[in-house]
Amino acid sequence: MEALARLLERLLWPSRKEEEAEEEEEEEGRSPDGPQSLLDAPRCAQRPHGGVAASCALSFGASSVQGWRAHMEDAHCAWLALPGVPPGWSFFAVLDGHGGARAALFGARHLPGHVLDALGPAPHEPEGVCKALRHAFLSADARLHALWPRGEPGGSTAVALLISPCFLYLEHCGDSRAVLSRAGAVAFSTEDHRPLHPRERERIHDAGGTILRRRLKGSLAVSRALGDFAYKEVPGRPPELQLVSAEPEVTALARQAEDEFMLLASDGVWDAMSGTALAGLVASRLCLGLAPELLFAQLLDTCLCKGSLDNMTCILVCFPGAPRPCEEAIRKKLALDAALGHRVAELCTSTQEPPSLNTVFRTLASENIPDLPPGGGLYCKATVIAEAYSEFCQASAERWVVLDERGWAQTAYLEMSKEVVDETT
Repeated sequence: MEALARLLERLLWPSRKEEEAEEEEEEEGRSPDGPQSLLDAPRCAQRPHGGVAASCALSFGASSVQGWRAHMEDAHCAWLALPGVPPGWSFFAVLDGHGGARAALFGARHLPGHVLDALGPAPHEPEGVCKALRHAFLSADARLHALWPRGEPGGSTAVALLISPCFLYLEHCGDSRAVLSRAGAVAFSTEDHRPLHPRERERIHDAGGTILRRRLKGSLAVSRALGDFAYKEVPGRPPELQLVSAEPEVTALARQAEDEFMLLASDGVWDAMSGTALAGLVASRLCLGLAPELLFAQLLDTCLCKGSLDNMTCILVCFPGAPRPCEEAIRKKLALDAALGHRVAELCTSTQEPPSLNTVFRTLASENIPDLPPGGGLYCKATVIAEAYSEFCQASAERWVVLDERGWAQTAYLEMSKEVVDETT
């Protein structure tokens, strides 16, 4: 299935890759050394994983993909249970490195420990926890600084979710993002930390920094991150007031029975889908009974097909109020897959020469197809379409082999018959 999704992605977006690479260089370059180079073909392999905490009716799924990038710089961590605190606490984080994976990998490995140290055995909610989370990020950044090779560039954005029995605590630095779905709608979304945001711009200007082309000093497109120590050297200013700050923005949300799920994702996912679209797509897939980890394997393939060029990592945390499997949704999904397979076969047999997969997809995109998944549309069915197309081509090739063999046998028989006739006359 991955090979088919990769084939479809290549057929759909070979020219757009160059266009979006130019756009990224203009709009999104975050490393002082410029944007990463892009591969000739995307790396689509995924290792989805997940888990369940039955005691608190919590489940999660996570997956990541390197995509078009030359290197994988995302990292993530998931702790369904935290040692040293009361039962019912969990921690999840997605980190998106730039200028290398060092800062992201450090955060995934060590940020949970800093959070636990700051919380202590009896966390005071919610004010004490919010204060502890800010301290945890800053202490993790200080430890990273002590280990960082002098003069080496690089850093990482981060978005994390700490769950207690009563609250959801969201903390983030940079443009990795979180979205909460509650009662069938997006109830909360984090806001990216960009240099032009009024609060960020004020801090940067107070520290003597400049903003060029919407980037800090014309280079960095985020204003909060772990690492990026070249931007944290202004004398006389505390860490949270430097040009780039590792202080997270922390939000405490009281848990409600209507809470469905929380999404944490690196910016490569948000390049392809909005928060509302992603939440709608996830809800529709949960109605099919998909496990969270399998759901995200499909979702990242969809983002690739929609044109994301970045590394992508996503964590889905499902609460007791998450959508349940629905027989009607499953029936519609099976009917849609069958209809798409039939339509692909019709398009392939409607001309003397079978159309390309690219042509098939674009033709389907121009048609009014009912019951497509919300948020992802036809892109969610890229693998189904590619599989149907591949099966048709394989069947056609087998038919030609049979015809060729029959044709050869008939020719040989005629020649043999001619020889027999010649000999007898």
